[in-house]
Amino acid sequence: MRQITEPARQVDVVHETDVIVVGSGPGGLPAALAAARTGVDVALVERFGCFGGNITAVGVEGFAWYRHEATVDAGGIAREFEERAFEMGAAVPESQSLSYELDSEGFKIVADRLVEEAGIHAMLHRQFVAPVMDGDRIVGIITESKAGREAILGKLVIDATGDADVAHRAGAPTVRTPREALMSASVMFHLAGVDKTAFMEGIRSDPQTYRDWSGGEAWTIETSGKEDEMFSPFLKKPFERAIKEGLIPPHLNTIAGTWGAIHDTGELTYMNLIHLDGVDGTDPDSLTRGEIEGRRQAMLAIEALRRYVPGCGGARLRNFGMTIGIRDTRKIDAAYNMTEHDVREQGRFEDSIGIYPEFIDGYGILILPTTGRYMQLPYRSLLPKKVKGLAVAGRSTGGDRIAHAATRNMSCCAVVGQAAGVAAALAVKSGRDFEEVDLSAVQSELKRQGVRID
Repeated sequence: MRQITEPARQVDVVHETDVIVVGSGPGGLPAALAAARTGVDVALVERFGCFGGNITAVGVEGFAWYRHEATVDAGGIAREFEERAFEMGAAVPESQSLSYELDSEGFKIVADRLVEEAGIHAMLHRQFVAPVMDGDRIVGIITESKAGREAILGKLVIDATGDADVAHRAGAPTVRTPREALMSASVMFHLAGVDKTAFMEGIRSDPQTYRDWSGGEAWTIETSGKEDEMFSPFLKKPFERAIKEGLIPPHLNTIAGTWGAIHDTGELTYMNLIHLDGVDGTDPDSLTRGEIEGRRQAMLAIEALRRYVPGCGGARLRNFGMTIGIRDTRKIDAAYNMTEHDVREQGRFEDSIGIYPEFIDGYGILILPTTGRYMQLPYRSLLPKKVKGLAVAGRSTGGDRIAHAATRNMSCCAVVGQAAGVAAALAVKSGRDFEEVDLSAVQSELKRQGVRID
């Protein structure tokens, strides 16, 4: 590969703060809120023009779709997102669970309000490009924007990019799933013009369960058995018929999935139907191909819905998410990497910073938390090796393949993010690093903020 040499340049320091949070998704937004609420100055850096990450930029509105009557949650900011969104008219009851579906557009306003109330220094439209290092310690970041390159300095940094971008570029060891084994990426979309009465009559006449997720080479799902008879808003038959009748090419047998809510206004939202294998979220060329192919497949899916699903004859595309949804890229090699045993067998840890129900969704496994079982989340899984001054929040914390299928979920990212924010704030206040912070003080502050840790 040909290379060029860039000239050395001076970069303006545009902001200095106590804690820098890079990325404002389900891990980063809670991290920033928790740190600010614990009494330190926080800068929240985001590449898009809104906060919320997967919720707003991708359009993944089912924040806690796993929740059932016996489910045990951590509470805290994760639950606050749902409740605040509902209070502000930006959420409706979710179709398959005891949770709220967050409106991806309305949640942008919810997030704005939360950030403003916490006194966080908002820094939108800035893409992280490099760490600022002092030996093996990160002391800030470099961003690119319409203003060019800018430096932001901080006492501690939280990497909530989802891809461990900060940790990786700072020199922390990371692992990456091989492209052929990556969890599929999704292009989310929402519909308008659906006849709610006719659509629901069709659903009631042929109700689907989680057992129906399995079948054929493209969809093979392992459950624990208890999920098999439970209702699922699953759509697969229309696309099988579309393939049989020549509307959809036979190789696109991965088009299937769930819808989130049907509104009186005719909106059918959170259409999670497009699943693209081999999309590498760290490769812009792969992302480009995935975006274009995902939109192409979505339009085929919409035409199949129009033809074969009651109430959808007049359906039209309302909007796509702003970007493709990525489930799986880099993860840090952490001080402790969670294991499949931890997430399947209710792992318990002295350094717990929150709990998460026994919910595994990924790599062909679906286990729903209907029995009250839960795991604890260890603080050490947030701490990368070889880099000081840095913690990781979100789906790139340390863990093996099946552990990731649990901890990657948005509500779990929020629990971890809140803990990272509290730890950062208390570390700053005591003049310590992440691995030196008084963990009992972190746990006490998390409890004060409404988080269950045991």
